[in-house]
Amino acid sequence: MAENTIYIIDVTNRDGVQTSRLGLAKLEKTLLNLYLDEMGVFQSEFGFPTTRHETNYLNANLDLAEIGALKRIWLSGWLRAVREDVEEAFRLVPKLKHVNLSISTSPQMIEGKFRGKYGWQDIVAMMCDAVDAAKENGAQTIGVNAEDASRTELAQLLEFAVAAREHGADRIRYCDTLGYDDPFTIYEKIKALAEAVKIPIEVHCHNDLGMAVACSVAGAKGAIDAGVDAYVTTTVNGLGERAGNADLVSTILAVQKSSGFVRTYHLDEHINLSHAWKICNYASLSFHVPIPVTQPAVGANAFAHESGIHADGALKDSRNYELYDFTEVGRGHIELIETGRLITTGEYSGIKGFQNVAGKCELRFRNDEEAREILELVRYANVHTQKPVTEDEMKFIAKYPRHAKLIMSVQP
Repeated sequence: MAENTIYIIDVTNRDGVQTSRLGLAKLEKTLLNLYLDEMGVFQSEFGFPTTRHETNYLNANLDLAEIGALKRIWLSGWLRAVREDVEEAFRLVPKLKHVNLSISTSPQMIEGKFRGKYGWQDIVAMMCDAVDAAKENGAQTIGVNAEDASRTELAQLLEFAVAAREHGADRIRYCDTLGYDDPFTIYEKIKALAEAVKIPIEVHCHNDLGMAVACSVAGAKGAIDAGVDAYVTTTVNGLGERAGNADLVSTILAVQKSSGFVRTYHLDEHINLSHAWKICNYASLSFHVPIPVTQPAVGANAFAHESGIHADGALKDSRNYELYDFTEVGRGHIELIETGRLITTGEYSGIKGFQNVAGKCELRFRNDEEAREILELVRYANVHTQKPVTEDEMKFIAKYPRHAKLIMSVQP
Protein backbone atom coordinates (compact mmCIF):
# COMPACT_ATOMS: atom_id res chain seq x y z
CA MET A 1 0.00 0.00 0.00
CA ALA A 2 1.32 3.44 -0.91
CA GLU A 3 2.41 5.55 2.03
CA ASN A 4 0.41 8.66 2.84
CA THR A 5 1.89 11.85 1.44
CA ILE A 6 2.11 15.54 2.29
CA TYR A 7 1.18 17.80 -0.64
CA ILE A 8 1.59 21.56 -0.96
CA ILE A 9 -1.25 23.90 -1.94
CA ASP A 10 0.12 27.40 -2.39
CA VAL A 11 -2.35 30.23 -1.78
CA THR A 12 -0.19 33.26 -2.58
CA ASN A 13 -2.50 34.22 -5.44
CA ARG A 14 -5.50 34.13 -3.12
CA ASP A 15 -4.54 34.68 0.52
CA GLY A 16 -1.25 36.41 -0.24
CA VAL A 17 -2.88 39.07 -2.40
CA GLN A 18 -5.42 39.77 0.35
CA THR A 19 -2.58 41.22 2.43
CA SER A 20 -3.43 44.79 3.37
CA ARG A 21 -1.61 47.38 1.22
CA LEU A 22 -0.07 44.72 -1.02
CA GLY A 23 -1.13 43.04 -4.25
CA LEU A 24 -0.07 41.54 -7.55
CA ALA A 25 -0.83 42.37 -11.15
CA LYS A 26 -2.45 39.55 -13.12
CA LEU A 27 0.74 39.01 -15.15
CA GLU A 28 2.67 38.59 -11.89
CA LYS A 29 0.10 36.10 -10.61
CA THR A 30 0.52 34.15 -13.84
CA LEU A 31 4.31 34.06 -13.51
CA LEU A 32 3.93 32.82 -9.95
CA ASN A 33 1.72 29.98 -11.20
CA LEU A 34 4.41 29.07 -13.75
CA TYR A 35 7.14 29.15 -11.08
CA LEU A 36 5.03 27.09 -8.65
CA ASP A 37 4.46 24.56 -11.43
CA GLU A 38 8.23 24.36 -12.08
CA MET A 39 8.77 23.86 -8.35
CA GLY A 40 6.43 20.86 -8.30
CA VAL A 41 3.75 22.41 -6.08
CA PHE A 42 0.59 20.31 -6.30
CA GLN A 43 -1.99 23.09 -6.48
CA SER A 44 -2.24 26.86 -6.71
CA GLU A 45 -5.30 28.56 -5.28
CA PHE A 46 -5.11 31.01 -8.15
CA GLY A 47 -7.89 33.46 -7.45
CA PHE A 48 -11.52 34.39 -6.96
CA PRO A 49 -13.84 33.15 -9.72
CA THR A 50 -16.70 35.50 -8.78
CA THR A 51 -14.50 38.63 -8.83
CA ARG A 52 -14.93 40.21 -12.23
CA HIS A 53 -11.45 41.71 -12.59
CA GLU A 54 -10.08 38.16 -12.15
CA THR A 55 -12.19 36.63 -14.96
CA ASN A 56 -9.82 37.08 -17.90
CA TYR A 57 -6.77 36.08 -15.87
CA LEU A 58 -8.48 32.93 -14.54
CA ASN A 59 -9.74 31.83 -17.95
CA ALA A 60 -6.35 32.49 -19.58
CA ASN A 61 -4.48 30.48 -16.92
CA LEU A 62 -6.86 27.56 -17.27
CA ASP A 63 -6.25 27.68 -21.01
CA LEU A 64 -2.48 27.75 -20.38
CA ALA A 65 -2.92 24.57 -18.34
CA GLU A 66 -4.97 23.02 -21.13
CA ILE A 67 -2.27 23.67 -23.77
CA GLY A 68 0.51 22.41 -21.51
CA ALA A 69 2.21 25.67 -20.53
CA LEU A 70 1.32 24.74 -16.95
CA LYS A 71 2.35 21.13 -16.91
CA ARG A 72 1.19 19.54 -13.68
CA ILE A 73 -0.14 22.05 -11.19
CA TRP A 74 -3.86 22.13 -10.41
CA LEU A 75 -5.55 25.55 -10.38
CA SER A 76 -8.26 25.95 -7.75
CA GLY A 77 -10.68 28.78 -7.16
CA TRP A 78 -11.73 30.07 -3.74
CA LEU A 79 -15.45 30.62 -3.19
CA ARG A 80 -17.83 31.34 -0.37
CA ALA A 81 -19.84 28.22 0.39
CA VAL A 82 -22.95 29.78 -1.13
CA ARG A 83 -24.84 28.14 -4.01
CA GLU A 84 -25.27 31.43 -5.88
CA ASP A 85 -21.51 32.08 -5.77
CA VAL A 86 -20.74 28.60 -7.05
CA GLU A 87 -23.13 28.95 -9.97
CA GLU A 88 -21.77 32.41 -10.82
CA ALA A 89 -18.20 31.07 -10.70
CA PHE A 90 -18.87 28.36 -13.25
CA ARG A 91 -20.72 30.84 -15.46
CA LEU A 92 -17.78 33.24 -15.51
CA VAL A 93 -15.04 30.59 -15.53
CA PRO A 94 -16.52 27.56 -17.35
CA LYS A 95 -13.30 25.49 -17.36
CA LEU A 96 -12.93 25.65 -13.58
CA LYS A 97 -12.22 22.13 -12.29
CA HIS A 98 -11.07 22.52 -8.69
CA VAL A 99 -12.73 24.63 -5.98
CA ASN A 100 -12.43 25.36 -2.28
CA LEU A 101 -15.68 26.37 -0.61
CA SER A 102 -15.33 28.37 2.58
CA ILE A 103 -17.66 29.17 5.46
CA SER A 104 -17.14 30.19 9.09
CA THR A 105 -17.80 27.53 11.73
CA SER A 106 -16.81 28.93 15.14
CA PRO A 107 -19.26 30.36 17.70
CA GLN A 108 -17.24 33.60 17.60
CA MET A 109 -17.83 33.99 13.86
CA ILE A 110 -21.43 32.81 13.90
CA GLU A 111 -22.31 35.23 16.68
CA GLY A 112 -19.83 38.02 16.05
CA LYS A 113 -19.84 38.10 12.24
CA PHE A 114 -23.24 36.77 11.18
CA ARG A 115 -25.03 38.49 14.11
CA GLY A 116 -27.98 36.13 14.25
CA LYS A 117 -28.45 35.83 10.50
CA TYR A 118 -27.37 32.17 10.54
CA GLY A 119 -27.37 29.45 13.18
CA TRP A 120 -25.23 26.30 13.27
CA GLN A 121 -27.64 24.19 11.22
CA ASP A 122 -27.85 26.96 8.63
CA ILE A 123 -24.04 26.86 8.28
CA VAL A 124 -24.02 23.12 7.68
CA ALA A 125 -26.95 23.32 5.26
CA MET A 126 -25.39 26.17 3.23
CA MET A 127 -22.13 24.28 2.95
CA CYS A 128 -23.84 21.09 1.79
CA ASP A 129 -25.89 22.99 -0.77
CA ALA A 130 -22.75 24.67 -2.11
CA VAL A 131 -20.99 21.30 -2.45
CA ASP A 132 -24.02 19.95 -4.30
CA ALA A 133 -23.92 22.97 -6.64
CA ALA A 134 -20.22 22.47 -7.35
CA LYS A 135 -20.80 18.83 -8.25
CA GLU A 136 -23.77 19.75 -10.43
CA ASN A 137 -21.54 22.19 -12.33
CA GLY A 138 -18.85 19.60 -12.98
CA ALA A 139 -16.22 20.29 -10.31
CA GLN A 140 -13.63 17.51 -10.36
CA THR A 141 -12.41 18.13 -6.81
CA ILE A 142 -14.02 20.03 -3.95
CA GLY A 143 -12.32 21.18 -0.79
CA VAL A 144 -14.50 22.42 2.05
CA ASN A 145 -12.98 25.06 4.32
CA ALA A 146 -13.97 25.35 7.96
CA GLU A 147 -12.99 28.97 8.61
CA ASP A 148 -11.87 29.49 12.21
CA ALA A 149 -11.79 25.73 12.77
CA SER A 150 -9.32 26.19 15.62
CA ARG A 151 -12.00 28.02 17.64
CA THR A 152 -14.76 25.58 16.71
CA GLU A 153 -15.86 22.87 19.15
CA LEU A 154 -14.50 19.53 17.99
CA ALA A 155 -17.91 17.82 18.03
CA GLN A 156 -19.35 20.48 15.72
CA LEU A 157 -16.28 20.39 13.50
CA LEU A 158 -16.69 16.63 13.10
CA GLU A 159 -20.39 17.05 12.29
CA PHE A 160 -19.53 19.66 9.67
CA ALA A 161 -16.77 17.55 8.10
CA VAL A 162 -18.84 14.35 7.96
CA ALA A 163 -21.70 16.24 6.27
CA ALA A 164 -19.25 17.65 3.71
CA ARG A 165 -17.86 14.20 2.96
CA GLU A 166 -21.34 12.69 2.59
CA HIS A 167 -22.21 15.34 0.00
CA GLY A 168 -19.06 14.56 -1.99
CA ALA A 169 -16.29 16.80 -0.67
CA ASP A 170 -12.82 15.45 -1.44
CA ARG A 171 -10.92 17.26 1.33
CA ILE A 172 -11.57 19.24 4.50
CA ARG A 173 -9.52 22.39 5.09
CA TYR A 174 -8.87 23.02 8.75
CA CYS A 175 -8.33 26.78 8.97
CA ASP A 176 -6.40 28.19 11.92
CA THR A 177 -7.66 31.57 10.78
CA LEU A 178 -6.36 33.59 13.74
CA GLY A 179 -3.18 31.60 14.37
CA TYR A 180 -4.77 30.44 17.63
CA ASP A 181 -3.49 26.85 17.65
CA ASP A 182 -0.17 25.58 18.86
CA PRO A 183 1.57 22.51 17.38
CA PHE A 184 0.21 20.23 20.11
CA THR A 185 -3.46 21.24 19.93
CA ILE A 186 -3.55 21.23 16.14
CA TYR A 187 -1.99 17.77 15.98
CA GLU A 188 -4.63 16.31 18.28
CA LYS A 189 -7.59 18.01 16.59
CA ILE A 190 -6.56 17.19 13.04
CA LYS A 191 -5.77 13.59 13.97
CA ALA A 192 -9.26 13.26 15.48
CA LEU A 193 -10.80 14.94 12.45
CA ALA A 194 -8.98 12.67 10.00
CA GLU A 195 -9.88 9.54 11.95
CA ALA A 196 -13.56 10.54 11.88
CA VAL A 197 -13.93 11.55 8.22
CA LYS A 198 -11.27 9.34 6.61
CA ILE A 199 -10.61 11.76 3.74
CA PRO A 200 -7.55 13.99 3.22
CA ILE A 201 -7.15 17.04 5.45
CA GLU A 202 -5.82 20.44 4.39
CA VAL A 203 -3.97 22.46 7.02
CA HIS A 204 -4.23 26.25 6.68
CA CYS A 205 -2.36 28.25 9.33
CA HIS A 206 -1.83 31.94 9.99
CA ASN A 207 1.18 33.38 11.78
CA ASP A 208 -0.33 35.66 14.42
CA LEU A 209 1.64 33.89 17.17
CA GLY A 210 4.64 33.10 14.97
CA MET A 211 3.82 29.38 14.74
CA ALA A 212 2.31 28.98 11.26
CA VAL A 213 5.01 26.66 9.90
CA ALA A 214 5.23 24.65 13.13
CA CYS A 215 1.46 24.25 13.29
CA SER A 216 1.27 23.35 9.59
CA VAL A 217 3.74 20.47 9.86
CA ALA A 218 2.24 19.31 13.17
CA GLY A 219 -1.23 19.29 11.60
CA ALA A 220 0.08 17.38 8.59
CA LYS A 221 1.62 14.84 10.96
CA GLY A 222 -1.78 14.42 12.64
CA ALA A 223 -3.47 13.67 9.31
CA ILE A 224 -0.77 11.22 8.21
CA ASP A 225 -0.77 9.46 11.60
CA ALA A 226 -4.55 9.02 11.18
CA GLY A 227 -3.99 7.31 7.82
CA VAL A 228 -4.95 9.99 5.27
CA ASP A 229 -3.01 12.30 2.95
CA ALA A 230 -2.24 15.81 4.18
CA TYR A 231 -2.33 19.04 2.17
CA VAL A 232 -0.54 22.07 3.60
CA THR A 233 -1.38 25.56 2.37
CA THR A 234 1.49 28.02 2.09
CA THR A 235 2.38 31.39 0.61
CA VAL A 236 5.65 32.48 -0.97
CA ASN A 237 7.71 34.34 1.65
CA GLY A 238 4.89 33.78 4.14
CA LEU A 239 2.97 36.84 2.92
CA GLY A 240 -0.67 36.95 3.92
CA GLU A 241 -3.24 38.76 6.02
CA ARG A 242 -1.98 40.37 9.23
CA ALA A 243 1.19 38.47 10.26
CA GLY A 244 1.03 36.20 7.23
CA ASN A 245 0.72 32.50 6.45
CA ALA A 246 3.02 29.48 6.57
CA ASP A 247 6.03 30.19 4.36
CA LEU A 248 6.32 27.90 1.33
CA VAL A 249 10.06 27.21 1.50
CA SER A 250 10.24 26.93 5.30
CA THR A 251 7.36 24.43 5.32
CA ILE A 252 8.99 22.27 2.67
CA LEU A 253 12.33 22.37 4.51
CA ALA A 254 10.62 21.43 7.79
CA VAL A 255 9.21 18.27 6.21
CA GLN A 256 12.38 17.41 4.30
CA LYS A 257 15.00 18.20 6.95
CA SER A 258 13.63 18.28 10.51
CA SER A 259 14.57 15.38 12.78
CA GLY A 260 11.03 14.13 13.35
CA PHE A 261 10.04 14.14 9.69
CA VAL A 262 13.06 13.20 7.59
CA ARG A 263 12.82 9.58 6.34
CA THR A 264 9.53 9.16 8.24
CA TYR A 265 6.96 11.45 6.57
CA HIS A 266 6.80 11.72 2.81
CA LEU A 267 6.57 14.94 0.83
CA ASP A 268 5.18 15.01 -2.70
CA GLU A 269 8.05 13.66 -4.80
CA HIS A 270 7.59 16.37 -7.44
CA ILE A 271 8.77 19.17 -5.12
CA ASN A 272 12.04 20.69 -6.37
CA LEU A 273 13.54 23.18 -3.93
CA SER A 274 16.18 24.33 -6.41
CA HIS A 275 13.57 26.84 -7.63
CA ALA A 276 13.22 28.44 -4.17
CA TRP A 277 15.63 31.33 -4.74
CA LYS A 278 13.98 32.34 -8.01
CA ILE A 279 10.37 32.25 -6.84
CA CYS A 280 11.07 33.99 -3.51
CA ASN A 281 12.96 36.82 -5.18
CA TYR A 282 10.27 37.24 -7.84
CA ALA A 283 7.57 37.46 -5.14
CA SER A 284 9.68 39.97 -3.21
CA LEU A 285 10.06 42.12 -6.33
CA SER A 286 6.40 41.84 -7.27
CA PHE A 287 5.00 42.57 -3.82
CA HIS A 288 7.60 45.27 -3.10
CA VAL A 289 8.45 43.47 0.17
CA PRO A 290 12.13 42.77 0.91
CA ILE A 291 13.08 39.27 2.08
CA PRO A 292 14.18 39.43 5.75
CA VAL A 293 17.92 38.79 6.09
CA THR A 294 17.22 35.92 8.50
CA GLN A 295 14.57 34.18 6.37
CA PRO A 296 15.32 30.44 6.10
CA ALA A 297 17.06 29.38 2.87
CA VAL A 298 16.67 32.64 0.95
CA GLY A 299 17.53 35.40 3.44
CA ALA A 300 20.83 37.23 2.87
CA ASN A 301 22.25 35.75 6.10
CA ALA A 302 20.86 32.22 5.74
CA PHE A 303 24.35 30.92 4.83
CA ALA A 304 26.47 33.78 6.21
CA HIS A 305 29.13 33.18 8.91
CA GLU A 306 31.20 35.79 10.74
CA SER A 307 32.00 34.48 14.21
CA GLY A 308 35.47 32.92 14.23
CA ILE A 309 34.30 29.56 15.57
CA HIS A 310 31.42 29.37 13.09
CA ALA A 311 33.43 30.50 10.08
CA ASP A 312 36.23 28.04 10.88
CA GLY A 313 33.74 25.21 11.35
CA ALA A 314 31.80 25.99 8.17
CA LEU A 315 35.00 26.15 6.10
CA LYS A 316 36.15 22.79 7.44
CA ASP A 317 32.83 21.08 6.78
CA SER A 318 29.65 22.96 5.87
CA ARG A 319 27.56 20.47 7.86
CA ASN A 320 29.10 21.81 11.06
CA TYR A 321 26.97 24.96 10.84
CA GLU A 322 24.63 24.46 7.86
CA LEU A 323 21.76 21.97 8.01
CA TYR A 324 21.41 21.88 4.21
CA ASP A 325 23.45 23.14 1.28
CA PHE A 326 22.80 26.48 -0.41
CA THR A 327 22.72 24.78 -3.82
CA GLU A 328 19.65 22.79 -2.71
CA VAL A 329 17.59 26.00 -2.64
CA GLY A 330 18.90 27.41 -5.92
CA ARG A 331 21.73 29.56 -4.56
CA GLY A 332 25.41 29.68 -5.40
CA HIS A 333 25.19 31.16 -8.90
CA ILE A 334 26.82 34.44 -9.88
CA GLU A 335 24.35 37.21 -10.69
CA LEU A 336 25.54 39.67 -13.34
CA ILE A 337 24.76 43.36 -12.88
CA GLU A 338 25.08 45.91 -15.67
CA THR A 339 27.35 48.77 -14.54
CA GLY A 340 27.81 50.47 -17.90
CA ARG A 341 25.27 51.40 -20.57
CA LEU A 342 21.85 49.97 -19.75
CA ILE A 343 18.87 49.78 -22.12
CA THR A 344 15.58 48.92 -20.47
CA THR A 345 12.04 48.42 -21.72
CA GLY A 346 9.04 50.32 -20.43
CA GLU A 347 5.81 51.95 -21.45
CA TYR A 348 7.57 54.44 -23.76
CA SER A 349 10.20 52.11 -25.28
CA GLY A 350 10.96 52.13 -29.01
CA ILE A 351 11.65 49.24 -31.35
CA LYS A 352 15.46 49.60 -31.42
CA GLY A 353 15.86 49.62 -27.65
CA PHE A 354 13.42 46.72 -27.33
CA GLN A 355 15.30 44.65 -29.90
CA ASN A 356 18.52 45.26 -27.96
CA VAL A 357 16.96 44.01 -24.72
CA ALA A 358 15.19 41.11 -26.46
CA GLY A 359 18.49 40.02 -27.99
CA LYS A 360 20.11 39.82 -24.56
CA CYS A 361 17.18 37.62 -23.50
CA GLU A 362 17.79 35.43 -26.57
CA LEU A 363 14.41 36.30 -28.04
CA ARG A 364 14.14 36.08 -31.82
CA PHE A 365 11.32 37.44 -33.98
CA ARG A 366 10.28 36.37 -37.47
CA ASN A 367 10.14 39.96 -38.68
CA ASP A 368 9.80 43.59 -37.55
CA GLU A 369 6.02 43.31 -37.50
CA GLU A 370 6.12 40.53 -34.90
CA ALA A 371 8.72 42.45 -32.87
CA ARG A 372 6.46 45.51 -32.84
CA GLU A 373 3.47 43.42 -31.72
CA ILE A 374 5.43 41.98 -28.79
CA LEU A 375 6.87 45.42 -27.95
CA GLU A 376 3.33 46.80 -27.69
CA LEU A 377 2.44 44.06 -25.18
CA VAL A 378 5.68 44.58 -23.24
CA ARG A 379 4.94 48.29 -23.03
CA TYR A 380 1.49 47.49 -21.74
CA ALA A 381 2.99 45.05 -19.22
CA ASN A 382 5.00 47.93 -17.77
CA VAL A 383 1.81 49.96 -17.39
CA HIS A 384 0.04 46.89 -15.99
CA THR A 385 2.62 46.02 -13.30
CA GLN A 386 4.09 49.51 -12.78
CA LYS A 387 7.50 47.83 -12.60
CA PRO A 388 10.30 47.09 -15.06
CA VAL A 389 9.41 44.01 -17.10
CA THR A 390 11.49 41.01 -16.02
CA GLU A 391 13.20 38.67 -18.45
CA ASP A 392 10.80 35.82 -17.67
CA GLU A 393 7.78 38.12 -18.08
CA MET A 394 9.11 39.22 -21.47
CA LYS A 395 9.70 35.61 -22.55
CA PHE A 396 6.18 34.67 -21.45
CA ILE A 397 4.68 37.54 -23.42
CA ALA A 398 6.68 36.61 -26.52
CA LYS A 399 5.70 32.93 -26.29
CA TYR A 400 2.03 33.41 -25.37
CA PRO A 401 1.02 36.85 -26.71
CA ARG A 402 -2.68 36.01 -26.96
CA HIS A 403 -2.83 34.83 -23.36
CA ALA A 404 -0.73 37.75 -22.15
CA LYS A 405 -3.12 40.20 -23.78
CA LEU A 406 -6.11 38.55 -22.10
CA ILE A 407 -4.38 38.37 -18.69
CA MET A 408 -3.57 42.08 -18.76
CA SER A 409 -7.13 43.02 -19.79
CA VAL A 410 -8.86 43.33 -16.45
CA GLN A 411 -12.06 45.05 -17.52
CA PRO A 412 -15.32 43.13 -16.80
